Amino acid sequence: MKLCGIDEAGRGPLAGPLVMAGVILHQHIEGLNDSKKLSEKKRELLFDIILQHSAHKIVRFSADQIDELGLSACLKMGLEEILFVLDAEDFLFDGNSTFGVNGLRTMVKADALIPEVSAASILAKVTRDREMVKLSANYPQYQFDAHKGYGTFAHVEAIQKHGYCEIHRKSFKLKALQPSLF
Repeated sequence: MKLCGIDEAGRGPLAGPLVMAGVILHQHIEGLNDSKKLSEKKRELLFDIILQHSAHKIVRFSADQIDELGLSACLKMGLEEILFVLDAEDFLFDGNSTFGVNGLRTMVKADALIPEVSAASILAKVTRDREMVKLSANYPQYQFDAHKGYGTFAHVEAIQKHGYCEIHRKSFKLKALQPSLF
């Protein structure tokens, strides 16, 4: 049975895109794991190998799309696009929600357990990280190349000093950035 593994990167950051990937492997690839458990160098190496030895689909949603549509709607649309484009008998998404998409199974920690989902995790993370490094050149004051848009102390400080830029998710509210009531 042909399995398509699906994962995402960038659900929680304050800036940058949400990237989703679906992968159907054509052969076994050594070294696959949850992208967060691999070094950047290992992820970059596996990225090209996965592209060469799979059918895959990468879907991207900008910060503006996330603000306008909502994160859940973006995840649902990404899942639907992957299911529409890739030809598999079984679709497995890392996590515990199908976001209302029929024909999809979920599994918590699938990105560490199922090679196809691990491969999707790597494609999504590397694609997103590469974009954040490129965007960092346009917005050096935020250091997106270092934290990839996540809410680190340095990132929150940069927002406090410089305000939001066009790739920030304005719908994501942080207590540290809200006016004090006292």
